[in-house]
Amino acid sequence: MTVARKTIGERLAQLEAQRKTLQIRLSKQERAIDTRRKVLIGALVLHRLEHDRDVQFAGGIAEWLRRELPKFLIRDADKQLFTDLLATQPPGGFIVHHEVDRGSGLVSSKAP
Repeated sequence: MTVARKTIGERLAQLEAQRKTLQIRLSKQERAIDTRRKVLIGALVLHRLEHDRDVQFAGGIAEWLRRELPKFLIRDADKQLFTDLLATQPPGGFIVHHEVDRGSGLVSSKAP
């Protein structure tokens, strides 16, 4: 029984396919890391807004978000996710609770 040897061209094609597969895997991994970083930064900001006892600091973040988010958010669906942050600060501070629907990934916000 003889084993058919692959030609150099066939071996190069196989290596190129493996390279593309690995490149796709690397890109997916990098996107996942980027997304995770964004989620963690967002969680930190929301946590500080909701729990920070330094009213001046939390108020400064809230004011900055009210000023910058409208310029950053383009889609109406995205703007609706942040209606609580874009609203005028209520008397007594900025407190909003966020819940994530694990099935859909949608975020809902409500005052306590």
